[in-house]
Order: sequence, then C-alpha cells, then structure tokens
Amino acid sequence: MLPRKSIIPEEFALPALVSRVPRKPVFRDRVNKARFIAKSGACNLAHKNIREQGRFLQDVFTTLVDLKWRFTLVIFTMTFLCSWLLFAMSWWLVAFGHGDLDTDRKPAVEQCVTNVNSFTSAFLFSIEVQVTIGFGGRMITERCPIAIAFLILQNIIGLIINAVMLGCIFMKTAQSHRRAETLIFSRHAVIAVRNNRLCFMIRVGDLRKSMIINAVVRLQVVRKTMTPEGEVIPIQQIDVQTESAVAGNSIFLLAPLIICHVIDKDSPLYDLSAMELQCSDLEVIVILEGVVETTGITTQARTSYVTEEIQWGHRFVPIVTEEEGVYSVDYSKFGNTVKVATPRCSARELDEKPSILIQTLQKSELSHQNSLRKRNSMRRNNSMRKGNSMRRNNSALAVPKVQFLTPEGGANLAVT
Repeated sequence: MLPRKSIIPEEFALPALVSRVPRKPVFRDRVNKARFIAKSGACNLAHKNIREQGRFLQDVFTTLVDLKWRFTLVIFTMTFLCSWLLFAMSWWLVAFGHGDLDTDRKPAVEQCVTNVNSFTSAFLFSIEVQVTIGFGGRMITERCPIAIAFLILQNIIGLIINAVMLGCIFMKTAQSHRRAETLIFSRHAVIAVRNNRLCFMIRVGDLRKSMIINAVVRLQVVRKTMTPEGEVIPIQQIDVQTESAVAGNSIFLLAPLIICHVIDKDSPLYDLSAMELQCSDLEVIVILEGVVETTGITTQARTSYVTEEIQWGHRFVPIVTEEEGVYSVDYSKFGNTVKVATPRCSARELDEKPSILIQTLQKSELSHQNSLRKRNSMRRNNSMRKGNSMRRNNSALAVPKVQFLTPEGGANLAVT
C-alpha cells in the first residue's frame, strides 16, 4: 500500500521552515576528559572481565596486603576461629577415642588429655595450645602419642598464621604511599620563558625533615593519537625530559624545587600555542620516586595536570627566604603564581622567529614603564589634592577682623 502524499507542499512543511530560520551559534563547553591519574595520585583505571581470577590466589600475601583493612581483619579473625574450631574437634576426637570423656570410669592419671570432658573444654584447650604453651588445668599426658603429634602440628600452624598476620600488618602500615602523603605538588603548572626558551614548570616539595634519597622526577604526556595506518592509541605515553634528567643526576629535595622542562623540538608540546593547548586533550603526569631515609622503602608520589590546570604566561613566586641565618620556607605561597611577559605562539614559531620574543619583552617593558608613570602621576595628583585641602582648611580656621562703629559713624575699635 503506497503512502499518501501530504496536502501541504514539502517546502512549506515544519522541518523545512525550521531549517531556514537562521540560528545563533551555540558554544558548548568541552566535555571534561577523564583523568588518567587523579590529583591525589590514584590511577583512574577500572579492570573488568578478568577471567583468570585464580592468579590472585597464587600470591596470597600480596593479595592480603592490597585488600582494605576491614577485609584483612575479617580474614584473620575467621582464620583464627577456624583453626581453633578445627583443632578443638581434633582434641575432642582424641579424648573420645581414648575414653577420656567418661571421667567416672577412668581416673585422671590414665587420661590422654586431662579435664577435657566436652567440646567446650576441647575448644578452650585448643586456644591454650595455639596461643601459649603454659597450660592450666587442662594438659596432655605421656600416655597418648597422637596427642603429642597434634600439639606439635597446631603449634606450627599457629606460628605460620601469626607470622603471616604480623607481616601483612607491618606491610600495610609501612606502605610507600603513606610517605607520599607528605610529598606535595603545585596545584597548577605554568609555561613561561626561562633563559630565552619556552619552558613547562611545576613545583614539588617535601613537608618532612627526613629526606628522600635519590629522588627522581619523571614527566609523561598522555594523549589519544592515531598512527598513519589508522590505528587509534587511546593512551599513548610519551616521556618528557627535564633538566635534572638531562644532567643525569637525582634532585636534592631539601627545599621546594621548580622542575623545568624545556619545550624543544623533541617535546610533545613543541607545536602547541596557548590557544591550541586549551583545546587539546593531553594530560601531563608527574612521578616523583625515591628512597625513604628512615625506612629504606622506595616510595612514589604521582599527580597530573590537564590543560585547564596549565597556566600560560605565569611564573611561581619565590618562597624561600633567609631569616636570621636560617632559610625559611613559606608554604602558604607554594602554589602562587604571577603573570609574566610570554609569547602566545608555539615554541616552534618562537624558534623560527626569535624577534617575537624581543617584541614581547619590549612591549612588557613599555607597559611596565607606562604603569609606573601612571602611578607616579596619580601620587602627585593625590599629594596636590591633599595640599589644596590643607590650605583650604587653614584659611577656614583663620579669625576674621571685626570693626565696631560709634553712633557718629566712625570706627573706634577693631578686633581681630
């Protein structure tokens, strides 16, 4: 059956009329891209559809360390209870097989385990065996060799459980990320000119007095790329060289330091200008590694900077000052920045046209001089206004001259 044609012509239909109406351009905010590394250093990655779950059980110790505290405590509590109940059943069976439960027929001297008359007493005896060797009213005798074997076996298993529990608790309390909590990074990264080169800079610091030995800072740029063959790489990690990495030495993190990356031809930021950087979806990951001086454990602190957290044309303010022979660090200004003269072009354009940098610096110098002149003129005007107001006030406070006239019309006395 053929569809019926509409009475209204197609050019006058509602969709056609709406398409002809001019629309204003709508500017939508760019959808926030998921961070690969959170500001706290946690990896924003979810593992799904893992079929080989048995691999985690092959390394039980690491699995217990990686678990949360509540799960670890529940597992150890259930392990102790299960071992106590298992050996309580074994001791009850030993007493039952040897006839120790019938205390009326067999004296205590001939019993295998004394004072074990029920499952409750067997459970208490199991706890005494596994926790301590100093027995109370319940004890084994030399009449039952199998009881001695169970005693040795339970002690060995109890020592293994205690060793695993203590080791797991020690590793969880002394994990490397605990020390990384006092390693701080600046909230924003900056791009400015340093030594006539465009540089990407961040600030790192350590809040503790105990130092990080052999500290090394690494930078990586993570972005989505496509190969010439059409393969899409969702997470491409590109290593970025820093000044300390080029020198081949570790940093001495005694005071907060500014980590600088020179944007050269080998840098992934070489072709990005200020506008292109804001429109890109790259993420700069910062990794600080080192050995804790007090414990000797290797620690790692991480953070990342997306394009919204990179300030173009800013520089970190100095926070280290010398006061009475001691260097003082003001952490309240740790992330503070100031605006500086920086070309808005890319590093490639800056290398091809060095005059851009000279013109930018000259403009900033002229604007600085003009601002100084305006300030000086404003100060002069304010001082002149204050002087005029003072003169007016003084003239208002002066006493006027008064004359007294006699009835004859002559002036006899003048009072000032």
